Amino acid sequence: MKKIVLTSIAALSMIMVSAQAEGMKCAAGKCGTGMSKPMKQGGMMHKAKKMHKMRMNSPFLIKHGLPHYTKMLMKSWDDTKLNLSEDQKAKLLKVRKATMSSIMKLKPEVMKLRKEIVQAARSGAKTADLKTKVEKLASLEAEATMTQLKCIEDTKAVLTAEQIKYLMEKRKAHRMKMMQKINAMKQGGMKCAAGKCGGK
Repeated sequence: MKKIVLTSIAALSMIMVSAQAEGMKCAAGKCGTGMSKPMKQGGMMHKAKKMHKMRMNSPFLIKHGLPHYTKMLMKSWDDTKLNLSEDQKAKLLKVRKATMSSIMKLKPEVMKLRKEIVQAARSGAKTADLKTKVEKLASLEAEATMTQLKCIEDTKAVLTAEQIKYLMEKRKAHRMKMMQKINAMKQGGMKCAAGKCGGK
């Protein structure tokens, strides 16, 4: 009888430990269907954070809203629907080279000044003492933004109206898809926090 009781207690303890472990997994978004969904959510979160960091490290005055044509074109370089001619590709590479050369020169200066201003402000520096650096930063960001605008202008001059329309539609579709994934990730995270992920 004593042996049976001890065995029952041990079994009950194992069940409780398993339940606690599953509860901890669900709180972390890992219950139900294993690691596939949380891993996917983690990947999306990492991508969102990476995009946010890229915006924060942007040397431009306008952080988002303007199309980055050179980046978009590189991803669609051999897209048959875009159908770039060899002449267009040569011209676009020239625009990209000029743009990147200018931006890569300005970006380190922008980032350095930003860091100096932030550190000085946190250390209690007076506003008047930071004025020169702030004005210099604004000037560099304005220069980078003008380079970006020139890139957009020069790129549009090379592309046809149909090609520009296709690129913008593709950009819009990509942004909508990203938003849907982020929203789904958020909803899944809320469900998992309540211990409801991985099942119905």
